[in-house]
Amino acid sequence: MPIVPASPDALHIGARVVVRYRLEPAETAATPGRPTMTDAVGDLVRRDDDVLVVETRRGRVSVRCDWVVAVKEVPPAPARRAPAHLALSVPDMARVSAPSWGAVERETLGAWELRASHGFTQRGSSALVLGDPGLPLPAALDAVERWYAVRGLPPRVALPGSTGFDPGSDPVGAALLARGWTAGGRSHHLTAATATIATADPWSPDGPRVDVTEELLDPWLEAYRRSRTVVESAVPAVLGGSPRQLFGSIAADDAPPQHPPVAIARLAVAHGWAGLGAVWTDPDHRGRGLARRLTARLAAVAAADGIRLVHLQVEADNAPALRLYEGIGFERHSEYVYLTGPTRS
Repeated sequence: MPIVPASPDALHIGARVVVRYRLEPAETAATPGRPTMTDAVGDLVRRDDDVLVVETRRGRVSVRCDWVVAVKEVPPAPARRAPAHLALSVPDMARVSAPSWGAVERETLGAWELRASHGFTQRGSSALVLGDPGLPLPAALDAVERWYAVRGLPPRVALPGSTGFDPGSDPVGAALLARGWTAGGRSHHLTAATATIATADPWSPDGPRVDVTEELLDPWLEAYRRSRTVVESAVPAVLGGSPRQLFGSIAADDAPPQHPPVAIARLAVAHGWAGLGAVWTDPDHRGRGLARRLTARLAAVAAADGIRLVHLQVEADNAPALRLYEGIGFERHSEYVYLTGPTRS
């Protein structure tokens, strides 16, 4: 079940890609023994029916679509010497993970991304503040407050930082606190190699069957409704709004068809990473390792399709989840703090 883009149409502008393409026959004929293909690695800046344009370290490369042999999205370049899952900068990690959770509305303010989903989930209804908003900071924060006020939502910002960071030491965080915003929930951003997580299945090779689908099916969705209160109008966009997503589930023994599963998880793919989320086990079936089996199985699917890295977010006060994920090989990369402003009329 391929989850890696196999055609230019599956890629989005801004993605970091590797494009393998054939060289012009005249080029290869002039030099006997010269390779007939080459690669362009960089950011995709243009895509249409005729050409792909990639911004590489040596400049822009235009590739005719009919000469493309293979194309694949890859992670951003590492920012430091470390294992691959820990080598990205905090801002790049935030950018990588942002598309792994959908939103009903997305709008950019310079490099910031404003997201709204009728209040459903903090990630789906908060502004991700990275880089330059294109306005002086006070004006940018005014714009954020207005944007959420128009939608009848409290203004909320997701502020990424290193593990244990103080939001008041960040220029945006300090400005928000000075406006009367409050710092609330903190989430750990955990990362790992998919190959590591794929080996964590406590049941392997036998055990409960894991079903993996690309479509959001009604039984999976019914189980998700049992895991939390949902806003029905936002669910399709939030759960189905990533570039790609897979839905994993485990049914109870001898459960009838279309019966809600007893364990679920979702895996999204963006920027060459897999993003795990919506992991839940029915309380009557906990303690059997079902969440661990699901996590391992989805990581194995990703690894088999060339996705080497996986991330997820865990609320800082969710000690059981942290024990589970760190116990199977995830490590803490960075954090998010959510800041919420007063609702203004």
